Amino acid sequence: MPENTLLVPVLDPHESYLVSIGSHPHPHRILGPHHLDAGVLVRVLRPLAESVTLIIETGARLSMAHVGNGIWEALAIIEPGAYSVEATYEGGSPWTTDDPYRFWPTVGEVDLYLFGEGRHEELWRVLGSHVKEQQGVLGTSFAVWAPHAGAVRVKGDFNGWYGVSHALRRLDGNGVWELFVPGLTEGTYKYELLTADGRWVERADPMARQAETPPQTASVITRAQHTWDDEAWMRKRASVEPSSQAMSVYELHVGSWRPGLSYRDLADQLIEYVSDLGFTHVEFMPLAEHPFGGSWGYQVSGYYAPTSRFGSPDDLRYLIDRLHQADIGVIMDWVPGHFPKDEWALAKFDGQPLYEHSDPRLGEQPDWGTLVFNFGDSQVRNFLVANALYWLEEFHIDGLRVDAVASMLYLDYSREEGQWVPNRFGGRENLEAISFLQEANATAYKRSPGIVMIAEESTSFPGVSRPTSEGGLGFGMKWNMGWMHDSLEYIQRDSLYRSYHHNEITFSFVYAFSENFLLPISHDEVVHGKGSLIGKMPGDDWQKRANLRAYLAFMWGHPGKQLLFMGSEFGQPSEWSEQRGLDWWILDQPTHQGIHALVKSLNTSYRAERALWDHDFDTDGFEWIEGGAAEQSVVAFLRKSDDGGKIAVLANFSGQPVTQRLGLPVSGVWTEILNTDAEAYGGSGVGNLGSVTATDDPWGGRPASAEVQLPPLGVIWLRLES
Repeated sequence: MPENTLLVPVLDPHESYLVSIGSHPHPHRILGPHHLDAGVLVRVLRPLAESVTLIIETGARLSMAHVGNGIWEALAIIEPGAYSVEATYEGGSPWTTDDPYRFWPTVGEVDLYLFGEGRHEELWRVLGSHVKEQQGVLGTSFAVWAPHAGAVRVKGDFNGWYGVSHALRRLDGNGVWELFVPGLTEGTYKYELLTADGRWVERADPMARQAETPPQTASVITRAQHTWDDEAWMRKRASVEPSSQAMSVYELHVGSWRPGLSYRDLADQLIEYVSDLGFTHVEFMPLAEHPFGGSWGYQVSGYYAPTSRFGSPDDLRYLIDRLHQADIGVIMDWVPGHFPKDEWALAKFDGQPLYEHSDPRLGEQPDWGTLVFNFGDSQVRNFLVANALYWLEEFHIDGLRVDAVASMLYLDYSREEGQWVPNRFGGRENLEAISFLQEANATAYKRSPGIVMIAEESTSFPGVSRPTSEGGLGFGMKWNMGWMHDSLEYIQRDSLYRSYHHNEITFSFVYAFSENFLLPISHDEVVHGKGSLIGKMPGDDWQKRANLRAYLAFMWGHPGKQLLFMGSEFGQPSEWSEQRGLDWWILDQPTHQGIHALVKSLNTSYRAERALWDHDFDTDGFEWIEGGAAEQSVVAFLRKSDDGGKIAVLANFSGQPVTQRLGLPVSGVWTEILNTDAEAYGGSGVGNLGSVTATDDPWGGRPASAEVQLPPLGVIWLRLES
């Protein structure tokens, strides 16, 4: 026996066995360098090796002794520094590698403390995989939250998908595990976790910033290398309030807008198209990684990974950068309410419910067959809040549209009696989810001035778009689902019968300023048997197109911002499907070119006329002109701006032209800046020869009035000339 072995602590056989199978929760206690009075003891795991040599920084070589279960050790009298390990196997050449277990933890005490408190606002910089330099060596750090796991290993193409030699150490009581792998800068990987009942389960990294292209499910080591060139946009964004700006949003599904395009391909074609139409923003349906394309991205498996279907994370950065340089804002759908049950992703991540609530009455969403996040857990909330910040900060996203907020707010959402658990006060509100939404919104606005958080919320829950300081949820805007439902009900009716349902088109004005509303005609309205937007319209083909043009002009004139789903801007005849592209061929027809031209005119006039957006969310920007003309199916109102601008929006939803005297606030010339019945848009050309002149003849309680010709199934906009 060598003399110095008396100075080396004896290795516990059970612990060495656990290390040898990658099941030790603290492998660094056994492996790597250990300072003793006699020197530095180095242990390495090299199963099946015939001989192992420690090569220390000075170049000296020390033979290592096998002490059982594939563990080898050597005592260096001096600090070995950046040592390497040479192993020889039967019939093979020597294999020299660095040692993962010689490095200090890559997760600091402050990071662990903040995550333990659920307050780490930059969690993506800590957990997940990161290419970085440690002790002068470039490699990849891995860190994962798995509090119920007995051991964690990482495997990938860098170790032949055999994770025993790369077991992570548990750093704290909250269950953060960590390992730095020197020399590793690219590749794919997954985690293996030892469950409490003794099973090994395989999982993708919840904090991975890139994933393999589905149906492959491994995580990908990545590092951002894109150089941003949108400083002007970001400065402008931070200096303005979105609610007081023009906002017309073009919603699209990347995979079916023009199939086959990558993020980089999309940059040229989408920018040209959207810029020509004049939309201020695009809204992407969810771009976070998702296993099933048919979910459209609403069942997310990789919350921090842009879907690889269209390229790398840097490719997406390039697309957003280019959009900003073209003066187009970017909104993205975000889905923090639920996630799929795929066993390789978040579900029972470490063998037990972790991200989801353990009680199925709280942790499952029956409508979609998905799991619901445990909003009461501080680490789960941290995961989600940081995820919102990640997209806003790392990808310069200008706003998040939060999906299915109503499903988060109510404990009894889509549940029968006995299938849900009341809150601590006996009510149906999900207090933990409410608190989470308030935290996410307040933190996002604090860190990213000028962004907008938008709620898809379908109930009358109070204060959705009110500040958290006033007890609201803190969203900047809310989708006006009531307007969408009522106006679509109305516009689908034959014009002969609309006079009996006049309240459907006017009711939205009753509550128009109760929230900061965005008016959506989204993907949900043109799928699953609902037909296309033009397909909803009654009458023959001419009437369908006229109805669509009138409806869009009414929408653009109505208080609130606007969102229109792709294809509706040119009257796509078929229902949308993610499996095919839009009906671009229809744009060869002049009648559909007319609809396309109208949308371009709507955006041009809308953006130019401050009165149409200056006071979208308060009554200072709105006055009725005529709301009760049910028999004529006429709706007329005034939009106003602080600079004195006035736009009269006059809609005739009957099938006949109407000549009507309307009261106006000021006499003078009112220019017809838009007429949906113009021949250029495919209309019949009924109008007012470019303008009307209001005289000082009181009408309808107003000091001036004008006789106006309203086209059938048409909307005109009149601007007061100074």
